[in-house]
Amino acid sequence: MQHEYRNGESAALLVGAEWRKSSFSGYQGNCVEVAALDSGEIAVRNSRFPADAALIFTPAEWTAFVQGVESGEFPR
Repeated sequence: MQHEYRNGESAALLVGAEWRKSSFSGYQGNCVEVAALDSGEIAVRNSRFPADAALIFTPAEWTAFVQGVESGEFPR
């Protein structure tokens, strides 16, 4: 890994991250944003608080999460 990030660190420390909003996010500022990091990991943050804590996932963790969402593993 080029950099070592820890979950809960400020998203502002993820220099160069290009954040994208989910197409399912609302327009009221309550959005989930994701960024692919140079290390290959995926960062997730709350758009209302862009400098607050980010969650960092390995590629395998992110793939498992996305597959779980797609298969309905996380009902509302």
